[in-house]
Amino acid sequence: MSIVLEFVLLMSIFGLVHTYFLYPVLLFIVDVFIRGEKGRGPTGELPKIALVIAAYNEEEVIGEKIENSLRLDYPEEKIEIVVFSDGSTDNTDKIVKSYEEERVHLERIEGRVGKTECQNRVVSKTKNDVEYIVFSDANSMYHRNAINKLMEKFGDNIGCVVGELRYRDSSDIEGESFYWRYENIIKRFESRVNSLVTGNGSIYAVKKSSYTPLPRGAISDFAEPLAIIHKGEKVKYAPDAIAWEDTAGSMESEMDRRARIVTRSWNTISNYLNLLNPIQFPIFSFQIFSHKILRWLSPVFLLLALLSNLIIVLFYNSLFYELLLLSQLIFYMLALTGFAYGKKYSSPPLIFHIPYYFLISNYGLLIGLWNFIHGQNIITWETEDR
Repeated sequence: MSIVLEFVLLMSIFGLVHTYFLYPVLLFIVDVFIRGEKGRGPTGELPKIALVIAAYNEEEVIGEKIENSLRLDYPEEKIEIVVFSDGSTDNTDKIVKSYEEERVHLERIEGRVGKTECQNRVVSKTKNDVEYIVFSDANSMYHRNAINKLMEKFGDNIGCVVGELRYRDSSDIEGESFYWRYENIIKRFESRVNSLVTGNGSIYAVKKSSYTPLPRGAISDFAEPLAIIHKGEKVKYAPDAIAWEDTAGSMESEMDRRARIVTRSWNTISNYLNLLNPIQFPIFSFQIFSHKILRWLSPVFLLLALLSNLIIVLFYNSLFYELLLLSQLIFYMLALTGFAYGKKYSSPPLIFHIPYYFLISNYGLLIGLWNFIHGQNIITWETEDR
């Protein structure tokens, strides 16, 4: 029994250490010796693009987003701005229509069909001369040269380019901003070594000829890159193509957002299981297993590590496992302090906030796994849980 418990404990810890620490380190080591080709960008004149903005009840931000899009440093005659409204019930449509004379088109879609289905319909209606589609959320504000930087990364075998999401300094949830800075570092290395594992709904571009219509239940910024990789093309990262957002309004909304994303991600990856085949996709299968599968399973690893460690200490004498349990308990105490501090004050110090954010995020991951196991999926989104 002790051998089984030790195995469960050590494997759980290894799963956590690998997905959060070893995987980025391995990417860095490989990148030192192997540098992937950089995209050359479209040759000749800048291509015609369609900027597709997702909106549902976005009256508070859609005006700012359109103004931001109109100020982009991209030739006016080369960009078509389309806002799709997924059954909005507020003033979103009215605000968008007020910009119709400034090359902004509203695509009203009834029935709350979800972001992925809306994107499928909008792409199918784009003009024949459109070569690239840039997807954005209504609350994502682009740097003036963001689209130019996306285009620069495209090459012959590159079907998708993902930009960099950053959070404003005024954000209340510092843990989310810290997490995204960490994720952006991983994306840089993945892109250099081979291909990105996932996109980012705030800012990513797809070559129109590479676009694959997706099932309604798929999470588009994850499923589209997977479909492109499945066809033999690459997904690259453009760190200079910057989009800005505010973090979630509260820890609760951040947890709900994480649960929704992971629920849809599990359902999406179940349609691309062959990408986990190490014979057919030797590098990418390792990437997606390390970056996504193990990450989504981290709450399970956390629970198994704590329970197995506790049982070992209760029934077997071992200073090593006692210290290991103590380190886990200290971590949970820091998280609990972050929770208590956040209830009384606006934002706890990072030493408390990051453990608290980590556990809240993992609780969201656990809900997502539970939903998937029980055959549930989440098709639509609410403004609060972007």
